Amino acid sequence: MSLLEIRNLTTAFGTESGQVTAIEDISFGIEPGEILGIVGESGSGKSVTALTVMGLLPRPPAKILSGSVMFDGQDLTKLSERQLQKIRGPGIAMIFQEPMTSLNPVFRIGEQIMETIRAHERLSPRALRDRAVQLLAKVGIPSPERRMDDYPHQLSGGQRQRVMIAIALACNPRLLIADEPTTALDVTIQAQILDLLMDLRDELGMAIMIITHNMGVVAETADRVLVMYAGRIVEQSPVERLFDAPLHPYTRGLLDCVPSLEHDRPRLVAIPGSLPEPARRPSGCRFRPRCAHAAPACAETLPILAERAPAHAAACIRLPEIAAAMAEPA
Repeated sequence: MSLLEIRNLTTAFGTESGQVTAIEDISFGIEPGEILGIVGESGSGKSVTALTVMGLLPRPPAKILSGSVMFDGQDLTKLSERQLQKIRGPGIAMIFQEPMTSLNPVFRIGEQIMETIRAHERLSPRALRDRAVQLLAKVGIPSPERRMDDYPHQLSGGQRQRVMIAIALACNPRLLIADEPTTALDVTIQAQILDLLMDLRDELGMAIMIITHNMGVVAETADRVLVMYAGRIVEQSPVERLFDAPLHPYTRGLLDCVPSLEHDRPRLVAIPGSLPEPARRPSGCRFRPRCAHAAPACAETLPILAERAPAHAAACIRLPEIAAAMAEPA
């Protein structure tokens, strides 16, 4: 049984010009101990998906129009805020984007870690501090006893991200959601943070959902990948197969934007155009205006996610024709 099972989830926001759908009819699951990567351009719906799971979207203006988010036998979309608070922490925890803005600048980092523990467990002040020190040591903060009394501005970007991970781990969650965990970090620190997440997965047995726009992060960490575009899942696959044999034109476009050490490319190929605004999405296939393989039929039908190979699904009505054209000798 999946640890998290999302079925036909649609979330919208009320605006002055009417209701705007952010994510539309998405379905996927996460198994215990699995690392799932969710990738796509900014505005694809990745963070809205995570915040819907956590129950952190303000309602209103946000509204769940349909679907379910099943975790440990409970539909999280049906729970009250009080009930969700009991699940956040020991059940599901989240690392937010931009740790400098997620951490409270006027509180010491030790107090922010202890606050999370205090919300779910009754411990003595000494035991609370000891637990917080242990968490800082676990995530690789040097001299954790001394750094407990530091403020966020006294830490480097990588150290602040480690503190965010420590806060997320404070109650031993079964599922950790990491929303762009390496944004604004240099390459060396990115690698350290990703290695830390994978080590913690192996040590604690928790599942991880990594949300990113970086295909390199997905390749290094994920067991399975979801590709999102304009609020919908357009491809899902085991990570090796996605990189070896991508199906959807959007996925191919994302991979063509990534430098390769194996293939000598004269230049990187950018995807033309930009992501459509949620209120102005095109008819039919959402990717149609940017797709080199688009045909008139693509404007008439919204493609559904269908399995094209074992454990590999994509949403494109022209996949057989595209595959045949690419197989033809030049």
